[in-house]
Amino acid sequence: MGLLFAATTRSVEAQESAKQHRIAMVLPAGPIARTQGTGSRFLQTVFEELRRLGEVEGQNLTVERYSGEGRPEGYADLARDVVRRNPQVIVASSDPIAQAVRAATGTIPIVWIGGDPIQSGLATSLARPGGNVTGVTVSAGIEIWGKRLQILKEAFPSTSKAAFLGMRMWWEVDRQQFREPSRQLQIAVTGMLLQESTPSEYRRAFADIAQERPDAIIVSSRPEFFAYCRSIVELVDKSGLPAMYPWRDYVEIGGLMSYASDFGELGRRIAEDVHQILKGAKPADIPIYQPTKFEFVINLKAAKALDLTIPRGILALADEVIE
Repeated sequence: MGLLFAATTRSVEAQESAKQHRIAMVLPAGPIARTQGTGSRFLQTVFEELRRLGEVEGQNLTVERYSGEGRPEGYADLARDVVRRNPQVIVASSDPIAQAVRAATGTIPIVWIGGDPIQSGLATSLARPGGNVTGVTVSAGIEIWGKRLQILKEAFPSTSKAAFLGMRMWWEVDRQQFREPSRQLQIAVTGMLLQESTPSEYRRAFADIAQERPDAIIVSSRPEFFAYCRSIVELVDKSGLPAMYPWRDYVEIGGLMSYASDFGELGRRIAEDVHQILKGAKPADIPIYQPTKFEFVINLKAAKALDLTIPRGILALADEVIE
């Protein structure tokens, strides 16, 4: 009897591991790498964790990739196209993408990464999201932007004017995060805003930044920007200005400094949510993950290239200094 049970159990497990799953991955901008091991560290981590959990692309997992190409006006049509394909799970990066997908389906599970899920109408609470959306919020409250601005001021005390590279559609929300810390630190934060996340818009925005002559640049943490992180770092370098970035990935490719949560951990959480749902869990019952640990990273090589001197006190505060 025991041998029969064991054999039956192994047979069921084999059937489960061999079962074909199909998910859709939707990013707001830029191309999604088609080859495993390429693309952003976040996406690499998602696929690595899925493989560890037994979801292997090309074997028992099919991944359909979509990009909004940085144009918010097309997100609704894109979402409807994705939903028509009827994947088992939709991975949606950014609030606007998730909102568009949520408007197109109330039944297909959505695993999302973005800002405040309650404010954006994607969930009723972090502990029990309700509906068909769960995932990861990168929002740690407005305090994180105050901390980024404070670090920038301590590193470069003469900073009195900072340009915030952001999306026009989010500026009213974003500038509220700077209102109090900018007043306390006596730094005027000016929005240098993009209508859409495209290469031509970045070039235009940085041309505007040059005319405004700020003392520093702050880059938005919204996913629309991450697709063009390398271009952004290159444009910042050409400006010759110090910059605070929202993710360490920017610093690893040559950006000056970042204060952020671990993007790799967020990728692992996304993969775990997808895996749970493919195994039968409901998004409504999976708590939304909110990061609690943040790291401050400085790239000294970037500082030297910009002819900037980082005070020793700031270097001592860094969790990591890239030489």
